[in-house]
Amino acid sequence: MHIILIGLSHKTAPVEIRETVTFPEQILSDALHMLTGYPSINEAVILSTCNRMEIYAVANDLDKGKDEVIQFISDYHNIVRSKLERYLYFREGKNAILHLFRVAGSLDSMVLGEAQIQGQVKNAYDAAFEAEATSTIMNRLFRHALLAGKRVRTETEIGESAVSVSYAAVELAKKVFENLAGRTCMLIGAGEMIELTATHLVANGVTKVIVTNRTYERAESLADKYKGTAVKFSDFIDHMVHADIVISSTGAPHYVVTKDHVAKVMHKRKNKPIFFIDIAVPRDIDPEVANLYNVFAYDIDDLDAVVQTNLEERKKAAQIAEKIVEVEVANFSSWLSSLEVSPTIAMLRREAEEIRLKELEKHLRKLPNLSDAEINILNALTSAIINKILHKPIVKLKESANRKDGYLYVESLKYLFDIQDESGQDEEETAESSQLSAVSHQLSARIKN
Repeated sequence: MHIILIGLSHKTAPVEIRETVTFPEQILSDALHMLTGYPSINEAVILSTCNRMEIYAVANDLDKGKDEVIQFISDYHNIVRSKLERYLYFREGKNAILHLFRVAGSLDSMVLGEAQIQGQVKNAYDAAFEAEATSTIMNRLFRHALLAGKRVRTETEIGESAVSVSYAAVELAKKVFENLAGRTCMLIGAGEMIELTATHLVANGVTKVIVTNRTYERAESLADKYKGTAVKFSDFIDHMVHADIVISSTGAPHYVVTKDHVAKVMHKRKNKPIFFIDIAVPRDIDPEVANLYNVFAYDIDDLDAVVQTNLEERKKAAQIAEKIVEVEVANFSSWLSSLEVSPTIAMLRREAEEIRLKELEKHLRKLPNLSDAEINILNALTSAIINKILHKPIVKLKESANRKDGYLYVESLKYLFDIQDESGQDEEETAESSQLSAVSHQLSARIKN
């Protein structure tokens, strides 16, 4: 049984390649059924986002599993295999587990600490679970990966600071106005960046939006989106008196908001604070406005400086996150190793031997007059019975080791015989085990005597 990962991402493939191997939600079920139909693939999850396409699988043969996953991607998307392979990366075993846990913790994202990836990992797992493409290994792996991702987000500050220009503007606005609830925002221009910034401001409490643009119809369209008001570009200075926050991003080659404009606005506002965000290049707002009382003005370089500072903070948080991931990978690997056949057989034998010794000791107390020879006969008899009972299950278990779904037999046997991993034993079980060990020594001594 092997956990393997084959995929490509923004680190290995350009967008024109990534867009040819996506698995949208509506085709995932069909794709998963096709993938798990390959002889070596027992379980599978497909993670497909705009920045990565990764296939996690449980294969009973490492080389065949890798070959079949690559062939599946090539066939499904009708891409020449040799062209595809140059962009793919491959991980197996612990490295595949580590990669998934880092992905879920947003440590492998294009934007370090971004929040969307954990939801995307969850959606990928849910889709595979619904398509019945997962079983014991993938279920445990992805649930553990999501747990690791949650720990990263709640126990570090990796997602706390803004790392986009638009959201950095919101952070600065919150420093000027402690609370954005009930504030009014004016948008000068109607481009994508200004719209994104406005969306963040509205999400953080801004209730009124005024939009102006050289093309009035465009201003009306954007105003409708926020249930705001459109004003003509020739009149926007008159309406600025109502705005607490002004965002500007036009294509003008000169200032569209001058110091004189703002001085008049501040007089009408009775010097109530006003916050300007200029994300245009060339700048729209005369930087001299910042010299007016209670006027706070920032341009694109100021916002970028905030972003770079926050990115450094995320990198520090990522160092802590890597240690969390390392611990969780070790925990999962410990559970995974318990599914190997040999340690399971050893645990089964130990459980049976402990029961035999306990019962033998109990009954020997009721037979105090037995000779040493008779005790030896009873000891040999009970050992022979245990060995004969366990012989066939152990032979069958060893035979299943080479089967596609062999680990399911191991898991079933552990469930039926209630075999606990040593790491999963509680204090009471550990004490009982020590007691049985003592009984074993006492009994051995009695038999020898």
